Amino acid sequence: MSETVTLSHTASLSRLGYALSGETRARILLALRSAPALPSELAESLGVSRQKLSNHLTCLRGCGLVEGVKDGRNTWYRLSDPHLASALDDLMRLMLVVDPDCCTGQECRCA
Repeated sequence: MSETVTLSHTASLSRLGYALSGETRARILLALRSAPALPSELAESLGVSRQKLSNHLTCLRGCGLVEGVKDGRNTWYRLSDPHLASALDDLMRLMLVVDPDCCTGQECRCA
């Protein structure tokens, strides 16, 4: 059984930032904004393999952003906190002016 840990605001934001830094993880979070989904449905709708999706769901669970809910032999995935859906909606409304050459590779050159 895993231990529940409460993180500081900074650590929580860092985990959210990490989750959003991966395109597939971000797409999973955005897909779960409206309703829970089965992994097979998510994999098909996102066009990724079930194994790849499973790895990303494991990461998102570890970051505390999604949770699995058992339903017989199935496990539905949903956002772990209802506030996360509205936070993602707010982030989607952001309009940023960015340097197209910054933060495109493995390292961010802004620092």
